[in-house]
Amino acid sequence: MKIDVITIFPEYLDPLRHALLGKAIENGQLSVGVHYLRDWASGVHQAVDDSPYGGGPGMVMMPTVWGAALEDVVAGKAAGDELQSAELHRGQARHDEVHDIESRGYSAEALRDANDDRPLLIVPTPSGTPFTQEMARRWSNEEHVIFACGRYEGIDQRVIDGAHRYARVEEVSIGDYVLIGGEVAVLVMAEAMVRLIPGVLGNSESHEDDSFSHGLLEGPSYTKPRVWRGMEVPEPLTSGNHKRIAKFHHDEAVKKTARVRPDIFHHLMETGELSKEDIRLGASQYPMRTRMQVLVREKEMNEALDRLAVHLAAYNIYVTEVQSNPVSLACDPSHSLLDEFERTHDRSAISEEVFTLEILTESLAPAKNLTSAVMELFEPGTPWMGTTVAREDDEGLTPADPNACAVSFD
Repeated sequence: MKIDVITIFPEYLDPLRHALLGKAIENGQLSVGVHYLRDWASGVHQAVDDSPYGGGPGMVMMPTVWGAALEDVVAGKAAGDELQSAELHRGQARHDEVHDIESRGYSAEALRDANDDRPLLIVPTPSGTPFTQEMARRWSNEEHVIFACGRYEGIDQRVIDGAHRYARVEEVSIGDYVLIGGEVAVLVMAEAMVRLIPGVLGNSESHEDDSFSHGLLEGPSYTKPRVWRGMEVPEPLTSGNHKRIAKFHHDEAVKKTARVRPDIFHHLMETGELSKEDIRLGASQYPMRTRMQVLVREKEMNEALDRLAVHLAAYNIYVTEVQSNPVSLACDPSHSLLDEFERTHDRSAISEEVFTLEILTESLAPAKNLTSAVMELFEPGTPWMGTTVAREDDEGLTPADPNACAVSFD
């Protein structure tokens, strides 16, 4: 792969000479050319920016400079500074060789039009498409990648629009924040991309289980010693049972994704990429407690309890424990739910009772949706009050008090 970077701060790209990328350069798997944008500027000060049309703060990088620079780099007319590996690696055994791990082949998928030989031009910008592992995988199959590092308020848009004639252009963001320039983003994207080039890591397993490679975040990792400061390596990892080990890694990845990146988890649910077991496991990361008081007949409450687990499971809400008890009205004969019932039904509650209902669940649904889902089990207009809140894993049901007059919804 050939990478060209155009920048006004060439020194920023020095990290590309180090570690894995430096070794790839030394082995001939990668070449990196760094080009100083001001070499295409004119005048004493070699200005590369000017004030924006329409006013506003900041400066915009000039199309006259960028247009010439990109065209020369694409045409191979600009040599630039060719980076050399910062350290000699040749002759040093790779990790997979040291530990006698069988090297596995890589997929040489054709991820772009084979008839389109234009180089890939990547423009780092906060307004671009979010950078993903899938992009890195796709780019790792490219032969020539050019990075255009903007500064100030960015590059004149006409440069980007015009570059489509001689390059496949992608404007890309590495996050919802603003940096001083595109150089740091280039370091991030280049490393993510180059490590996926066939042969760079030696063993494809090194990246096949990375976060995002299968849509999920990568779970926790452990090494020696087996016990450290009283904490043991999880038993499945030391069992020698490959199926148990694989299941442990998968389950931990599922739980971490649900806990840390619920947006990714819900996307995987919507696209059908998670099994029912995965969804149930993801829900386990969100223990909830629903406390309610409901005014209903005893028969209706019992029927609701019978249907509760199946009904909530349809919303990816999983019941772990439940209890229901009648509320003593001895100390509160004018309970607010009784008043509400009389207003809405034009009669007194004769056969109805106030029940406390407490449900412990593990839920992927928002708390308000959980409470609403519970009330779907009762007739419309049934008086109730209550709430759903998050709870700790080890919190159990509130001890039942048959003489309780009310339930706390804190």
